[in-house]
Amino acid sequence: MSNPVSPLDGAAYAGFVTVTENPPQGMISLRGDLNDPTMQHAVTGICGGALPAPLTITPQGCGWMSPDELLLLLPRADASGALAHLADALGETHHLAADVSDARAMFTLHGAAIRDVLAKLTPADVSPQALPPMTLRRTRLAQVPAALWLSDETTGYVICFRSVAQYMFDLLSISARPGSEIN
Repeated sequence: MSNPVSPLDGAAYAGFVTVTENPPQGMISLRGDLNDPTMQHAVTGICGGALPAPLTITPQGCGWMSPDELLLLLPRADASGALAHLADALGETHHLAADVSDARAMFTLHGAAIRDVLAKLTPADVSPQALPPMTLRRTRLAQVPAALWLSDETTGYVICFRSVAQYMFDLLSISARPGSEIN
């Protein structure tokens, strides 16, 4: 298998919010009955904690994507081992587990005005009441499907398809350009 390739190669932009492309991130999309004890046990074996509540992401990187889907974030080198663990732990339990690491890009936003940068791009409500830290939101930024969350009030994350990583980086960077601050 080839090594992951990024069109940005760890690019960073320092505006009134800093935008950084993250290094290759392990990501597994897992679909199935999240209420099934076998599923819950298999996931806790990877994430080390309880499954996330709806619309949240755990500090260990287990994100609720829909009523039957989780996104597991882990070190890139651990993705294949995690898939093997899921296959063993889930056995005949109905599920779909796919390594989507090479298909996704992840960005970190850092600064006090993260919500302003996001509000310029998404129709989602990114106010503190609607998007408290560790709330995972699937939405779009401009015309790009994305998932986003804040780990705290000055650090946020965006995941998108790798095929539009350069476009997403440009969108975020332009929205963080000095002089374009909101108020």
